[in-house]
Amino acid sequence: MNNAPKRLEPRWPAMVALLAVGGLRLAMPESLSAGPAWLLIAVVAVLTIPTVWARYRGLDTMNKVLGYVLTSIVTLDMLWSLYLLIAALPSHKEAPQDLLRSAAALWLANILVFASWYWRLDAGGPRARELRGVHTDGAFLFPQMMLDQQAKREMGEQCWSPGFVDYLFLAFNTSTAFSPTDVPVLSRWAKCLMMVQAFISFTTVALLAARAVNIL
Repeated sequence: MNNAPKRLEPRWPAMVALLAVGGLRLAMPESLSAGPAWLLIAVVAVLTIPTVWARYRGLDTMNKVLGYVLTSIVTLDMLWSLYLLIAALPSHKEAPQDLLRSAAALWLANILVFASWYWRLDAGGPRARELRGVHTDGAFLFPQMMLDQQAKREMGEQCWSPGFVDYLFLAFNTSTAFSPTDVPVLSRWAKCLMMVQAFISFTTVALLAARAVNIL
């Protein structure tokens, strides 16, 4: 039995990340998004309320389901905007500045969205990681997991567990280096998600941004 003290992970960074995705949508013209520009951030804000309520009431299953629903909505909205942006390129209807701004917004949204998925899915999710106390197994092999017990005690990391920033760093590296860099990927679902994220990043940076620059 693991008697390590349980370390509660703050959930607000993940909520802020999804709200930020909604905010990034405001930087895009409405022709490249589903509905009004403010719609996504409004939906995220509304769904965040019952998600946070379920968290503090100890309704773990409800909190988990609402988290999946919220992240799925943001993901689908991002993918739809990416499709609209690609479809708009041949028509030359959008201003080059709008294309550049939209590509940058989608690139950042891609990082935040997949960081949220890694955080929600790895090792059973944030609540399961909290209950275990010490993170020793999961879809990603973080450097702290490879330290021996003595090194962990010396570094004060004997109760280490990944937080949202760790997954955000992983997602950022995937979108910039197209690889996990210092964090090996162990599970198939994580490898599939990272391939999708890298493909979206490559599309926005190499195709959309480059096309917009050529139009200038």
